[in-house]
Parts: sequence; C-alpha cells; structure tokens
Amino acid sequence: MLSGVALLEVRGLRRRYAETDVVSGLDLDVDAGEAVALVGSNGTGKSTVLRCVTGADAPTAGTVTLDGQPLDDRTAAVRTALATVMDDLDYFPDLSVVEHLDLFARAHRVADAEAVVDGVLRDVGLVAQAGQLPGTLSSGQRRRLALASAFVRPRRLLVLDEPEQRLDVEGVAWLADRLVREKADGTAILMASHEPALVEAVADRVHELGSRH
Repeated sequence: MLSGVALLEVRGLRRRYAETDVVSGLDLDVDAGEAVALVGSNGTGKSTVLRCVTGADAPTAGTVTLDGQPLDDRTAAVRTALATVMDDLDYFPDLSVVEHLDLFARAHRVADAEAVVDGVLRDVGLVAQAGQLPGTLSSGQRRRLALASAFVRPRRLLVLDEPEQRLDVEGVAWLADRLVREKADGTAILMASHEPALVEAVADRVHELGSRH
C-alpha cells in the first residue's frame, strides 16, 4: 500500500468448525478504490472469510479492522460504511421493488432518497419491475434487487459473495462496469467470485484460497 493503513485490514483470520480449520492465518488488505477478489474451489472458505469480515460469523482468532478500528457492524460508523450482498435479501412480501429500495435508502438517511432510488433502478435495469413484488421477479431480477439494495445506501466498503450468481452474460458485463465505477468513486471492494471475466475486469488483486484437506 502506498498509504499507511488500508481501509480494511484482516490479520491472522482463523475460523474453526469442530475439528476443521476452514480458514487459517489469513491476512489481507483492501484500500479505498481497490478491489480484491477471493477465488478458489468450493469449500475453500471464501464465504466464511466474508462472513467473518462482515460480522455475520465470529472468527476463532484474528482481527478485522475498518479505518484502523475493530469492525463491529453494530456501530453507526460501520453501518454507514459497509454494504454487503451475501445472498438474496429477506424480502418483505408486501413491499414492491421500489418500496424496498426506498426503505433501505431512508433507513440509512440518504439525502434525496427518491432520486437515488430512481437512478439505481435505471442502472440495475429494474425500472419496468419497480412496482412488482419480489416474489414475482425472476431469479436474475432478484439478484439485481439485492445488488440495488447495496447501491442505494452509503458505502465505503462493498463485500460481495458471488455477486454474479444468476446473472446472464449481459448482466455480468453490467456488474463489472458498475463495480469499476464504484472503485473510481473510491469504494473498496472485497468479493468472492467464480466468474473469471468479472474477476479480470474488476479485481486489482486476487487472493486464491487453498483446498481443504
């Protein structure tokens, strides 16, 4: 890193389940405006790393810091800095697409939430589906809604678990372009991906996780 402390620092991360270390001794940094991709076969701990980084899972050992402070998703500073797409949202069945996004934006006190939501709807290609309920969307459209929910809120760090899931070739190309623009805006990105085209287009560095034995 050219600058001192990276935005996200992971040191000595270990996650043990029963008698098995899924992740052991992982170090990684992600700076503002940089993307780091975790790659590797299924079972090598990519999702586990992301869950530990975001606070969804507790590391067995090691530290995760954001701006040099322990990353605690209960704090206001982290809630305004961290946006995640780990899987499809837990949707409110009676809220439309646009209502979901408006709720997310207003919950995070986004200025001019309506304009932000409208812009994101256009970008993710869900304008025609804005009035639909999530249960009526295709799997690819639901994935775009999950991504949109991250894009309507404040963020300095995006953590994405296989964001290309259920997107077609055109959708992956759109996502790559969007993430490159996120980097240009200074957002740090940590993502796990099985899509070589997305990794090549977006990642500044690739961290390959080894197979478990």
